[in-house]
Amino acid sequence: MTKTGTAFRTAGTLAAAAALTLALSGCSGLDTTAPSAVRAEPAAGAQAARYGTVDCREAKCIALTFDAGPSEHSARLLDILKEKQVPATFFLLGERHIEKYPELVRRMADEGHEVASHTWDHKILTELGPEEIREELERPNREIERLTGRRPTLMRPPQGRTDETVHEICRELGLSEVLWTVTAKDYTTTDSDLIGRRVLDQASRDGIILLHDIYDGTVPAVPGIIDALKERGFVFVTVPQLLAPGKAEPGAVYR
Repeated sequence: MTKTGTAFRTAGTLAAAAALTLALSGCSGLDTTAPSAVRAEPAAGAQAARYGTVDCREAKCIALTFDAGPSEHSARLLDILKEKQVPATFFLLGERHIEKYPELVRRMADEGHEVASHTWDHKILTELGPEEIREELERPNREIERLTGRRPTLMRPPQGRTDETVHEICRELGLSEVLWTVTAKDYTTTDSDLIGRRVLDQASRDGIILLHDIYDGTVPAVPGIIDALKERGFVFVTVPQLLAPGKAEPGAVYR
């Protein structure tokens, strides 16, 4: 494969695993917290002020999130988000992604997006020992902090797979886990219209949309998704904004 071989080699690995992700993240044994429950918790005024004027207790909020970048598509995605004035949350991979596109990581942070971790190289955390889990989580955090000046507080476990060991290590590292409520399964198609329809069919208030900016069909679908959801009265926010004035707690899982 000649086109951005390393990124698409990673994409192939993700695609092979991703068919299980929604079922895994929806596992009945996984204790998750909804954004509305976090917003109901008391918070200091400084926390509420930090996330600007959108109040998701009143507004019909939704969070747009992208996994497994940056990639060669990310610059175009950032252009779209800037044009549409939409913030997003990026869960970034380290190996072959943060390493390859450091300037895009900086740009994400500079343009007001939330920069978070999707681990270093997409290993399934529940199959690793504690030290390996810690390394998968620490390494991208160090690189993101070096590039942006801010250490991530959010992570998304590969395939949505997590357990008590992962929770405990996340707690130690100051990380909260974020899953999703909407998936376009964009790893299964290059049809941008289909990706858009899948998102719109599932979107609801307090939704967390999962997309991947590593796939050819995804970024072209984003303008239509944004326009259609704005027409329905949705306001786009980052994940921390979705939870504000509450705040994500390290070791907890949000969806």
